[in-house]
Amino acid sequence: MRDSLRHFAAELIGTLALVFVGGAAIMGTAISGSQASLVEIAFAHGLILAVMVTALMRISGHFNPAVTLGFLAVRRIEPMMAGVYLVAQLLGAMLGAYLLKTVFPEPIFAAARGGGQFISLDITGTQAFIAEMIATFFLVLVVFGTAVDPKAPRVGGLAIGFTLAAGMLAIGPITGGSLNPARSFGPAVASGVYEGQLIYWTAPLLGGIVAAVLYEYLFMRGAPEPVDHGTVRPV
Repeated sequence: MRDSLRHFAAELIGTLALVFVGGAAIMGTAISGSQASLVEIAFAHGLILAVMVTALMRISGHFNPAVTLGFLAVRRIEPMMAGVYLVAQLLGAMLGAYLLKTVFPEPIFAAARGGGQFISLDITGTQAFIAEMIATFFLVLVVFGTAVDPKAPRVGGLAIGFTLAAGMLAIGPITGGSLNPARSFGPAVASGVYEGQLIYWTAPLLGGIVAAVLYEYLFMRGAPEPVDHGTVRPV
């Protein structure tokens, strides 16, 4: 029971921090009359994720249903514990969004949809789905390549945070760069705007599961390379 509580608390705090800091970066500059750039918003998300993963990865460090479902797909987490993680992530996201609603003026909060994302009118739903799926695929692949693989370089959450920031820079203008169902769900609940939630759930979950399965069964558990493999030489 105590172990479950520790995991629950870590996931709740980490997801809360991601939603709060990310949403605050979107809304904060409106107070001073300036407009936050995509780089600033992506950096805020990437930085807080890197810090929270590094601080809490000894206990958990998912903060994203796409990561948790990826772990579940390759049996790296028990179904019951995965449920604990998912509930904590959703509650943390909602709490973070409601804290933003408390801190920021209502007109700014409403205009920013609680710090959530929206899909550009310039693209179709299918294009948005593919963009979110690919970006989340990269994110979960990096999670496995830096935090799960026993031979991975020990860089803490830095690479994971960088990947989130890069994903937001790449697709932020067209989808908002969610890469995380909880990150989109919390602000949607607090703002009452649920536009695009089907895409923000299905695309990251699919991308995360594919990345987890690929890394687990191709990159990490494949047969060892032959000792005489050598380098590829030009013919």
